[in-house]
Amino acid sequence: MVRRGGWTIVVPLKPAAAGKSRLGATESVVRALGVSTVRAASRAVGVAAVVVVTADPATAADLDGMPQVRVVRELAPRGLAAAIASALATIPASAPRAVLLGDLPNLVPAELARALAAAARHPRCYVADAAGTGTTLVTARARVSWLSAFGRGSASRHRALGLHRLPVPRRSPLRHDVDTPAQLARSTASATS
Repeated sequence: MVRRGGWTIVVPLKPAAAGKSRLGATESVVRALGVSTVRAASRAVGVAAVVVVTADPATAADLDGMPQVRVVRELAPRGLAAAIASALATIPASAPRAVLLGDLPNLVPAELARALAAAARHPRCYVADAAGTGTTLVTARARVSWLSAFGRGSASRHRALGLHRLPVPRRSPLRHDVDTPAQLARSTASATS
């Protein structure tokens, strides 16, 4: 069942094998990071649907049947910008849209809901990662054209594009993505404490 009138969240997920060497983790652990992020996003108040883009058949199978979630399958990974564009092409511009990176395993639905409620007051917004240099979330209100510039140093590029920086506290799991083995270890410790 899809909730009407809320945000549609795009979550691009790389094949788990691609993250395995970078994080020093098994494919199942890497896949679980993405599935956990999607599950939390789908449970946030104000989210109508989550659209996942992935070329990983096992990830797609894990998400099959999850409420509020629809998977756009890529035949092969084409990069983050192409994945985001292919998902956004399936969403009407009359819906509020957001892109959430898929490596936020400790994401709390209520914190995402608060950020989206704040984002509804501005045409376009972004959430910086804990370091303040990257970006974990970009939003565009209904009928506002999409702008994003994910990648290294994306927070400054989003600011330069005129997106409003949402004042999400640094301790929020919405700002703590997992890009390194050390971040993965902290995330795992946080989830079990």
